[in-house]
Amino acid sequence: MSIVLTPFARPRLFPKKPRPNTIQDITAAEFEQYLNRHAPDRVLDGYAPFCKLHVHRNWTSTRCLTVPISDSNRHLLKSGYEARNKDELPVLTRWFEGVQAPVANWLLVILYSREQLAKEGEAIAADWGIVGCLYTEQPEDIPMAPITMMRNALGVAEGGSGVALGRAAYQRSVAFWGANANWR
Repeated sequence: MSIVLTPFARPRLFPKKPRPNTIQDITAAEFEQYLNRHAPDRVLDGYAPFCKLHVHRNWTSTRCLTVPISDSNRHLLKSGYEARNKDELPVLTRWFEGVQAPVANWLLVILYSREQLAKEGEAIAADWGIVGCLYTEQPEDIPMAPITMMRNALGVAEGGSGVALGRAAYQRSVAFWGANANWR
């Protein structure tokens, strides 16, 4: 099985100007090499048959993706309209400024099959393409953000995958993201 970093994920995980809330200590090429040489500790099913999550113990100093919202940090939440790339419509997002998450114990690499990526207009030469990565304390998936679920339901033309919105999964997502936020 071969894995490559997709053009969609590369600037989000390995931006040209490094950020503290992205993957640390390694290059994009080293990340790909590691994933192709080391079997994951676990493989989780993703939100659709074409999606898998490879769970690896964190071998970097990458910090957790999210921070719990509390009365002591709620005032540090910011929001704004952003797009993940130039082809997507901006959506309302929120994040912390002025907080730092602990170092993650696990990296959950989000993979899409070559066939799905081709449907989305992103042909790859490998079996699987990296579309994202979750940095977590536990070796478990965190829910996809509600807006990402909605974008996926809109279809490929709007930057999604075409997977319909599931009510129970959406409500699980709202519960998690109502109590947690990303940080910058």
